Amino acid sequence: MSGEELKLPFYVKVTIFLVGFIALLAIMYIAKSIIIPIVFSLILAIVLHPVVNFFVRLKINRVIAITITLLITFFVIAAFGAVLFSQASRFSDSWPLLVEKFTTLLNQTITDAADYFDKDPQKIHEWITKAQGELINTSTAAIGQTLVVLGNGLVILLLIPFYIFMILFYQPLLLESIQRLVGPNHQSKVKEIVTQIKTVIQHYLVGLAIEAGLMAIMNTAALLILGIEYAIILGILAALLNVIPYIGGIVAVALPMMVALVTKSTPWYAFYVIVAYYVIQLIDNNYIVPYIVASKVKINALFSIIVVLAGNVLWGIPGMFLSMPLLAIVKLMCDNIEPLKPWGFLLGDTMPSILKIKKISKKSDINN
Repeated sequence: MSGEELKLPFYVKVTIFLVGFIALLAIMYIAKSIIIPIVFSLILAIVLHPVVNFFVRLKINRVIAITITLLITFFVIAAFGAVLFSQASRFSDSWPLLVEKFTTLLNQTITDAADYFDKDPQKIHEWITKAQGELINTSTAAIGQTLVVLGNGLVILLLIPFYIFMILFYQPLLLESIQRLVGPNHQSKVKEIVTQIKTVIQHYLVGLAIEAGLMAIMNTAALLILGIEYAIILGILAALLNVIPYIGGIVAVALPMMVALVTKSTPWYAFYVIVAYYVIQLIDNNYIVPYIVASKVKINALFSIIVVLAGNVLWGIPGMFLSMPLLAIVKLMCDNIEPLKPWGFLLGDTMPSILKIKKISKKSDINN
């Protein structure tokens, strides 16, 4: 009896899985202030690892090599942040005027629509005024909360360089610990999985950065051609939002449309913005993503959207950015571990043929 394998009923396995999954989500949510900077640091450390190795091959001390890599990264981010901040402050100075113009345009549209449908425009304006008042009260109450969030974000930003340094310095120790933990029988498989994860993350994030740069150039060029104000900040913002799969692209087009509506003499410019962004999105989906961002791990659209929304609920905006790399790691592990391969197939985008599904279904019916 002791030599026999214990076989649990299916419903028991499902129950154990659900309880474990819910417990994992609870831990991830409760400890998010600890987990988020570590995950960010781990992913960035994987990306920066080849740069550190480059300096080490030049016979530079490992500590100095890591320090140089972090300093270069800091200066690149600081330069980009300075450009973004200068454009954002120019845009924020004009924001009240844009809101005022948009409100005037909205009121005029409501009046025209009410006249066309023979409705009382006063009731609609009262409802909008009430909604604006509630929004202002909510925003005022949220200011303190926002300051707390910004304070936490500053702490995280200060922690991330420290974590990256430690992960890069202790990388040999971490890898050796993982191999010893799994035992000698699985060391080669674990080494293969770790290598694949490093390769996928490096290719994905570097490709993502190149894609964001190309998208920013195309978005900005399109807005400049159309004569839309604040083209640079709107183009960069759209490129950053595009990093969030499926959802970011939809949100990114709304702001330049609003600017076009309130700064141009005709609403046709808002339509031109949609057309321009749609063409750019087609170029991105058909040429940039397949050849630059595409990794060895393919995730289907359904789970991509689900995991982005779940990441937002679980960890907020950082969760939306981390969701895809983490899902790619999960799928990679599922593809390499035999009992988890069905889950890896479920997350992938390989569609089985309808004929094959029908054959399996017929065999199942005959067996039953």
